[in-house]
Amino acid sequence: MSPVEAMRRKLRGLAAVIQDSAATEHERANAERLKAGLKAKLKEEGVPEGDWTDIAFRLGRTVQEIKQTTSPPQSLGDSSKVAFRLGKALRHGLKKWVPK
Repeated sequence: MSPVEAMRRKLRGLAAVIQDSAATEHERANAERLKAGLKAKLKEEGVPEGDWTDIAFRLGRTVQEIKQTTSPPQSLGDSSKVAFRLGKALRHGLKKWVPK
């Protein structure tokens, strides 16, 4: 896990403490202070705040990973390459579509 993801996980945890009705006033104040510090640290690093640009970036990374994992072996011909990639893509799609 990247350091940025770790920071975002901490932010989500702090937000949960802030919204928790059982948390004391001091816990909420401490969580607010820590949250502000983490947000400032993320801003210094120039990381997007989780808007659509971050989603598009993650989508691009996922597409790159899929291209790398679906590359056929070198010995196959042109039509075999197409069939190999199609089979890989279908299997990947079915794994997400079929409930366990």
